Amino acid sequence: MKNNSYSFLDHFKFIIPSLIGVFLFMSPIKTEDGLTIPIAILAGKVEALLADQLSAIMMVIIVFTALMTIIVRFLGKEKLNSTPFFQQLFYVNLFWTITRVIAAIFAIMVFFRLGPEFIHSAETGQMLLGDLLHVLFAVFLFAGLFLPLLMNFGLLELFGTLMTKVMRPLFRLPGRSSIDSLASWVGDGTIGVLITSKQYENGYYTKREAAVIGTTFSVVSITFSLVIISEVGLKDMFLPFYGAVLAAGFVAALIMPRIPPLSKKADTYINEESEGISEQVPAGEHILSYGYKKALDRAKQETSVYKLFKEGAQNILDMWMGVAPVVMAFGLIALIIAETTPVFQWLGLPFVPLLELLHIPYAKEASETVLIGFADMFLPSILASTIEADITRFTIAALSVTQLIYMSEVGGLLIGSKVPVSFKDLVIIFLLRTLITLPIIALIAHLIF
Repeated sequence: MKNNSYSFLDHFKFIIPSLIGVFLFMSPIKTEDGLTIPIAILAGKVEALLADQLSAIMMVIIVFTALMTIIVRFLGKEKLNSTPFFQQLFYVNLFWTITRVIAAIFAIMVFFRLGPEFIHSAETGQMLLGDLLHVLFAVFLFAGLFLPLLMNFGLLELFGTLMTKVMRPLFRLPGRSSIDSLASWVGDGTIGVLITSKQYENGYYTKREAAVIGTTFSVVSITFSLVIISEVGLKDMFLPFYGAVLAAGFVAALIMPRIPPLSKKADTYINEESEGISEQVPAGEHILSYGYKKALDRAKQETSVYKLFKEGAQNILDMWMGVAPVVMAFGLIALIIAETTPVFQWLGLPFVPLLELLHIPYAKEASETVLIGFADMFLPSILASTIEADITRFTIAALSVTQLIYMSEVGGLLIGSKVPVSFKDLVIIFLLRTLITLPIIALIAHLIF
């Protein structure tokens, strides 16, 4: 590599912001509650500081978003031609307009405890507005602000070059997607979705790649996995549990991109003029030096601190106003169905023969938890905590983590993001992941117990 074409400042602009980004998003730090990352620690401090106000803040954000969406729809999108960001944020189609209005109505009912109790009970509305949306507010605040450090200064270009020989043959994905999955793994699945959505919007992923990464690699964090296994009373088995999750998740990641609906997604970009980004190493170039050179080229493009903070602020607003209403609307409907109807129990009945075939004790009780994870990932472990067989609780806990798609968070985020997946896609992907990972987890469980 010819270093003489790059100044000391170019190297500095790549190395320092990227190291800060890696530290904030990917550095595991041990706390009293287990492993976490600096972004999560910062989010936790803000969440604790504003604990008494966050429900009101999120209600105001969701209601304001709905009002602005209605106003812009009546005025016409051309009124916001001078501000393209706010135009795309508030001018949405009729379906998303209705979704935002429903979310606003739900938020008001939950906050003021109006209407039927099943809407604002501790297990439904209060869980969303008083718990999950608190977390999302704080995570979005810091993840949105600091995301450019991870994405804009060459780190993705370096990893894209280094990892393409692994990610392409195994998962049919660009090498830069390794950053998305790593950020999810040690951070949070929501962060993975946010990175994927931004990369897709910027023209670096095709529709197929964005859909695969968002639904396959936005994995549950180590921290939350520990919460899950603790809920079923098997905290001392975390290592074999997480090993089972990784093994089943790896097999699912090999299979899912190669079958519908993901394999049917178009390999085209969000904008027709986008050509993506090449990660191939030219003949005669060393992979490391070429990747580093590409990273420096990307870092050189960042010349304005103001632009960096502006992009971070736009990320935050995009997440708060674009995603929170979707989580509120879809998440609450899913939780109401899960808590007040036997729908998920009925849907679980076809799994009884499969669970019996896999020799999982208490197959009927276990079957009631198999599909309820689509509403919220925590629900299967809560229901399974009373099942007497350790092997059954272990299997359900691991399955709930590998299913990935749950509407109260990742599913809602995906639908609210630009990632090209529909609700129907998410249902099919959830079912396929269940059928692929359940036998693998059961086999591992039998080897352990």
